[in-house]
Amino acid sequence: MTGWARRTLLVVGACLLTLLAACTDAPVEQPAPPQPAPPPVTARATEVVVGVDDLGAGFNPHLLADRSPVTQALATLVLPSVFRPDADGALQLDRTVATSAEVTSTSPFTVSYELNVQASWSSNSPIAAEDFVYLWQQMRTQPGTIDAEGYRHVTDVRSRAGGKAVDVVFDEPYPQWQYLFSGLLPAQILKDAPGSWTGALQGGLPASGGPFRVAAVDRARGEVTLVRNDLYWATPATLDQVVLRRLGPQTLAEGLRVGDVDVAMPTSGPEVTEALASLGNAITTAPAPRATVTDLALRSDYGPLSDVRVRQAVGALLDRERIRAAVAPDALPADAFGLAPSQPGYAATAPAGAPARPDPATAERLLTEAGYTRGAGGAWTLGNTPLSIVVAAGAERGTDVDVAEAVADQLRAAGIEVQVVAPPAADLFTQRAVVATPPSTTTPPTSPSSAGGTVTPTPSVAPTSGPSASATTPATTSAPPSGTVAPNATVRADILVEPRAVGGPIGPQLASDHGCPDPTPSLPAPPALPNGFCSAALQPVLESLAAAAVPDPGQLATAERVLWAQLPALPLFQQVSLLVSTAPGSAATGFGAGPLGTGPLTGAQRWSAPVS
Repeated sequence: MTGWARRTLLVVGACLLTLLAACTDAPVEQPAPPQPAPPPVTARATEVVVGVDDLGAGFNPHLLADRSPVTQALATLVLPSVFRPDADGALQLDRTVATSAEVTSTSPFTVSYELNVQASWSSNSPIAAEDFVYLWQQMRTQPGTIDAEGYRHVTDVRSRAGGKAVDVVFDEPYPQWQYLFSGLLPAQILKDAPGSWTGALQGGLPASGGPFRVAAVDRARGEVTLVRNDLYWATPATLDQVVLRRLGPQTLAEGLRVGDVDVAMPTSGPEVTEALASLGNAITTAPAPRATVTDLALRSDYGPLSDVRVRQAVGALLDRERIRAAVAPDALPADAFGLAPSQPGYAATAPAGAPARPDPATAERLLTEAGYTRGAGGAWTLGNTPLSIVVAAGAERGTDVDVAEAVADQLRAAGIEVQVVAPPAADLFTQRAVVATPPSTTTPPTSPSSAGGTVTPTPSVAPTSGPSASATTPATTSAPPSGTVAPNATVRADILVEPRAVGGPIGPQLASDHGCPDPTPSLPAPPALPNGFCSAALQPVLESLAAAAVPDPGQLATAERVLWAQLPALPLFQQVSLLVSTAPGSAATGFGAGPLGTGPLTGAQRWSAPVS
């Protein structure tokens, strides 16, 4: 090999070695690792939180036991009604439920409803004639209902067009028919459910026919959660949910301060006002009378108060103003059986003297005339038997229990032996005898619902029998206030602290509250009033008032005069809510009193979420 060739080979080798080294030292480019997918964007649910005093005993808007602002709110937003009040309180046809409703015959008087073909429950069953039938049958046969008079005059409910048209037949012309069939309930779910009229609605509403549905009732936390009803066929609710939250005064004030609560409707009173004072101009407040008057129902068919003189004596002993001042100082004093103090045209109808104001001398005269004598120690007796009265309030109704205690204190001071009991409210207004549960040991009972959301039950009092068995339940004699009540002992209440619904037509209301309908072939045993009152002399006047398009003032005055004389009840006061709003809450909701019959949550489907 020549020198030139050898040099060439060395050069080429060196170049190859250099290239190989370069390839060996160069970094190897790796593919980039896959980037994780971004987390899904979940928008926070839009909601309004409403502060309330309590959740109430249950959610049937047709039951005295369940009468509360929360039940009114749920009925307004969840249950379908053929007619609803407008901003001025005048009834307007709700075309999302019925496209027409009119009188189609006067002989017999018949009202025909054409139901919206799209209207359906959230359970996917249609809102139909069977829902009308169910409500009619329950209202005429069940005790402890609200405004049942109109349903008593219905003789038949007929279905047409596959249940999407309804003919309601009356036994006589009934001009107030537009007030009927509000708060319809889902018959398909309830008609065969055990205890459907009361028990199935203590834990919520099992289906919705409105813009919201009940998603959960958590009694332990004190919350009812309403969510948008995605199956609602009309304009959907703007908010995802509305939460009704039970809060005490101090907790409410703190919630409003930090933005956890947007609006509230607690019972107006000094404790709430004092707690909210620290918020200053950060909130606005306004009073709003509730559609409920608190009465004392005096039992007239049993026991010592079956004597009208003893009822009048009790009325003369009680200082109603002192009771109101102690229990509900911001409430409106009630001095009439018909209109509530907040209603246009209200005027006090109480006669001069007792029971408008306490009169111990009159009470002593009346008790003496009834055969009672007062011993050296001041106690009233009939022979050797003490005058003993049982005062009862629904366990879940805190203000009512306070009223019962205040009444008992005054009667004891007057020499009458008194026992206070607090059975479940559903029992108190439907059964003749109730378990003698003292208020101090009562835990408000609840029942879990099989539908309508999650329910967190709380411990309950001893179970009691249903209304069908109550008529045969023996009553025990009252134990002295200081005595020990045997477990499950039963008593018959002489005085019941009772909510009275107001806001509807005055004639049917008076007939519902104080009338005693005659038995009919289809209803041989109509339910009695919770206090057992029935006046043959007053009944024709009440029937005439109920059947009148415009009640006669003279008959109204007669009814009030007879009721004050017979005293089946003693009006006390109309409670008032304090409507509270933060600035963002007010701007988003326009929170206000609303019509008396539907309350402050009227129109909540149009509320938007507050912006801080």
